[in-house]
Amino acid sequence: MSGTAEMARERVDEFSKRVAAVRESLHRVIVGQDQTIDLLLTCALTGSHALLMGVPGLAKTLLVKALSSAFDWKFARVQFTPDLMPSDITGYELLARDGANTEQNMVFRRGPVFANLVLADEINRAAPKTQSALLEAMAEQHVTVGGQTYPLEEPFLVVATQNPIEQEGTYPLPEAQLDRFMMEIRISYPTPAQEEDIVMKTTSGAVSLPPPVFDRAAFIELRNLVWSVPVPKNVAAYAVRLCGASRPEDERVNSFAKSYVSWGAGPRGSQNLVLAAKAHALLKGRTAPTVDDVKAVALPVLRHRILVNHRAIGDAITSDKVIERLIKETPG
Repeated sequence: MSGTAEMARERVDEFSKRVAAVRESLHRVIVGQDQTIDLLLTCALTGSHALLMGVPGLAKTLLVKALSSAFDWKFARVQFTPDLMPSDITGYELLARDGANTEQNMVFRRGPVFANLVLADEINRAAPKTQSALLEAMAEQHVTVGGQTYPLEEPFLVVATQNPIEQEGTYPLPEAQLDRFMMEIRISYPTPAQEEDIVMKTTSGAVSLPPPVFDRAAFIELRNLVWSVPVPKNVAAYAVRLCGASRPEDERVNSFAKSYVSWGAGPRGSQNLVLAAKAHALLKGRTAPTVDDVKAVALPVLRHRILVNHRAIGDAITSDKVIERLIKETPG
């Protein structure tokens, strides 16, 4: 093994040990949900945002708070409601005395978006104007208030939740904002044994959050390691082919997608497939991603980027079924 390869192997081993410590820390609080934890870690370790979908009572909020605690991040939760205003998220200016100065000036009061991890709970309950207040922060990592731009501290992640069964009086997220989330992670019900464990843990007293595993500087080192992982050209080409096969107007379109898709995944889909595949490979203890890593993350990365048409709704064809067909029929 060459010196470079040996050094890469050592870095991956160190990465695996650190991530294993985070997993262990999260499992002190969260029962089961192994796949959900790994997908959320994939988003966190790539500096990307995540959308959690699940019915009430599946510990979505607890999972996000536990992740923030394990990484020793500043955490903020915003409960989205129809009367929530953009300034309730970004902050606002008011006339006040600044410190010892006796003169009154416009002073900026920071909102909850100035945190390392922001939980946007039930994001689809707020009006589009308020939802869009997060868009600049998610895309640019800064907010603009009163003509002044304020940078956000690194790392900065938004994890939003939605309730898939209660849609009355809600505002569906626009496609431009959905595209800012790396993954749509769907949380399923626990098994009977897991549910018994949950009941025993949560009825015996308050649940304590896990202690920090390492600090923010150490996390940024891990994130930079994920970004620096080399990507074989055939892996990037496969991610591009997979997204191209989902676009009805593209000459590379898959016949199944052409029949059932109204809008396919854009270039951000290809970018996120490769980025998520890097993290997935490292989480599995490998130094570089393969086509199989892209396939493993394709569902959560693409399901909110592919919009099915009315024919698909009539034939009970979901975006997940389209993606599964694309994975099966797109050459690797």
